[in-house]
Amino acid sequence: MKISALIAGKRVETISPSASVHDLVNALNVHHVGALVVSPDGRKIEGIVSERDVVRAMPGKLDRLVGMHVRDLMTVDVVTCDTNATVAELMTIMTERRVRHIPVVDADKHLVSIISIGDVVKAHITELDDERKALSDYVNS
Repeated sequence: MKISALIAGKRVETISPSASVHDLVNALNVHHVGALVVSPDGRKIEGIVSERDVVRAMPGKLDRLVGMHVRDLMTVDVVTCDTNATVAELMTIMTERRVRHIPVVDADKHLVSIISIGDVVKAHITELDDERKALSDYVNS
């Protein structure tokens, strides 16, 4: 299954690199997401920031966390994919790179959407269920 089928109508939330950690935590909560793409304009990707990044910033820095910005926490080496990537490819990338969110980009590397590990697992289960049904129908016919 191509990723293009999974992102149809899916909105991607972004945040400015200059946003405060307070704004970041509020945005993650309001949008019920685990990661935001860091972008100054909603198209150019400068990084990605997740709940995990906030937690990793806490040890030894809790007193400074309030004064920090998204740019201080974000991952700048962002793994991306295009709309032609497959669920199987993303499963491999997410496992090997240990990432849970991958922004989807167009040919110009502009942000189109985002895929989470939950999206990938759900699609994989759907694929397996479809195969099971097809095999069952074949055996029973």
